[in-house]
Amino acid sequence: PLKYDLLFERFLNPDRISMPDIDIDIQDTRRDEVIQYCVEKYGSNRVANIVTFGKMAARNAIRDVSRVLRVPYGDADRLAKMIPPPVQGRHIPLEVSVRENKELAKEYKENPTAKRVFDLAIRLEGTIRSHGVHAAGVVIAPDDIVKFVPLEKAQKGVISTQYSMNPVEELGLLKMDFLGLSNLTVINNALRIIKKVYGISIDISKLPLDDKKTYEMLQKGETIGVFQFESSGMKRYLKELQPTEFNDLIAMGALYRPGPLTAGLTDSFVKRKNGQEKVVYAHDKFKNALEPTFGVLVYQEQVMRISRDVCGFTGGDADTLRKAIGKKKRDVMIKMKKQFIEGGEEFGGVPRAVMEKFWEDLMGFADYAFNKSHSSCYGLISYQTAFLKANYPAAFMAALMTSDYDDIDRLSIEMNECRNLGIEVLPPDINESFVEFAVVPGKEQIRFGMSAIKNVGIGAVEEILRIRGEKVFGSLEDFFTRVNSRSVNRKTIESLIKTGAFDKFGTRSLLMNNIDSLLAYSQKKQKELDSGQVDLFGDDNNSVLVAVSAIVLGPEDTKYTEQDYLQWERALMGLYLSDHPLGVYEVFLREKTNQINDITKEDEGKKAHIGGIINSVRVIQTKKGD
Repeated sequence: PLKYDLLFERFLNPDRISMPDIDIDIQDTRRDEVIQYCVEKYGSNRVANIVTFGKMAARNAIRDVSRVLRVPYGDADRLAKMIPPPVQGRHIPLEVSVRENKELAKEYKENPTAKRVFDLAIRLEGTIRSHGVHAAGVVIAPDDIVKFVPLEKAQKGVISTQYSMNPVEELGLLKMDFLGLSNLTVINNALRIIKKVYGISIDISKLPLDDKKTYEMLQKGETIGVFQFESSGMKRYLKELQPTEFNDLIAMGALYRPGPLTAGLTDSFVKRKNGQEKVVYAHDKFKNALEPTFGVLVYQEQVMRISRDVCGFTGGDADTLRKAIGKKKRDVMIKMKKQFIEGGEEFGGVPRAVMEKFWEDLMGFADYAFNKSHSSCYGLISYQTAFLKANYPAAFMAALMTSDYDDIDRLSIEMNECRNLGIEVLPPDINESFVEFAVVPGKEQIRFGMSAIKNVGIGAVEEILRIRGEKVFGSLEDFFTRVNSRSVNRKTIESLIKTGAFDKFGTRSLLMNNIDSLLAYSQKKQKELDSGQVDLFGDDNNSVLVAVSAIVLGPEDTKYTEQDYLQWERALMGLYLSDHPLGVYEVFLREKTNQINDITKEDEGKKAHIGGIINSVRVIQTKKGD
């Protein structure tokens, strides 16, 4: 906090009446444990979730009114889709849109049904439509909660307040936001893999914040999996900015948002850092606060510093102004205008005209102000993920893919990134794979996690791992003798064969043709074990193998091809792994076509050639019979 000038008054000051907002990011897999801890520590009668009210937005209002008035669905849908999108995350009131949007105004004037729908929707907009449980909010009271707020039993038996966040805060109760963050789970898993594979223990809270490898990677925009920095726009800015220190990352987290981007602040910051634009200050007195960001107003804390240093505000007054800016409380800002301008003139000696102009800019700043404390905390997570990726790429990518195993689109992007990093992703293997994606010791290779295969449950994988223990499966006979077919069923075995987990024991085609024989053998051995015919605990360590007979594999009645293998991979893992159906055309496609993700808005109106595979064809009959 001292090094990065994070102000304590932002958290708590003597003039503050309300409790501070406390947001805590937790591994998304362990959030429930934290809530349970609070219940056990403070008592179930003092801890509750917070209700959230869903308000009627313009489109919802139009659809609901249309349904009640029995307006045909097609017409209702057309009217709803005419509503302009939000600007910087803010919805435009329907009353304003009907007045200022030409298309809507015309419809309102000329279509009586539309006029009636809009008039009623305007009256309904903003009313409460539904209520649920806030995604992160938890309230902790100093006594029984019922002494402060009414409660209700919400969905799934969750106890929640009947007052929403703001009234709960106004009553003086402590509101905590417990947010589940998958990136923290990725960091934790990466550290576990690094320790297991490389024998290195890393204390994530003590990383050097000047690691050369990390900044070189960020400068190249190689940020797949790096918290906050993954979007194509952010990659472009990182390449232009060429970050060299932690302050640059804090600033980018605050500047890469709709407000600063639209206002041109992000571009100014990048140009000024690189000496392509002159650093200017409205007055020398603002220099102390704005120098770290090259004269660009980026953080709420900078406003607090100016109000204290230039306008003579107390720390408490400065925080009240900060909160008014952050919460967009225009009424409070207007009240403080006189104090700010006169303070700057009398206390700071800054001309009134300069103060008035700065205040005007400040009113605009309310739309995109960000607090540095928040940006620093998030910047630290960005840095930690970047550090792990730059220094231990295989372990980091394995942890990342484990986190996203049920999101096929993400998994495809991450597999492609592994290829770019020179990390080979291998198909599942009955002897080398685990529940999650794992790094093969001694090699920069990642084995596909068995739980990421469709029809393969975690229970079945854990059973296989328990039996495998320290002794890998030496043959098909060994596997089907030791693994109980009741725990690992036919569907699981089929999926493992089809994705290549048994490739070392025979081709997928051969094994799929003999699946009945394999399972019959397994059941037979299980019966022998149950009746005590096989001595598992004899003097000979290989007594199980001695006792088993060979599996006789029959002919391949159905001949499966490499294309079939690829289709199986696609169906069961969501992507092609051992090869790609277009692999043979790779050079041709690279030379003759555009990559879809390389086509940008600048290519609007131009012709582009793309290549791909037709996965399915659907024939649609039109009303004319075509």
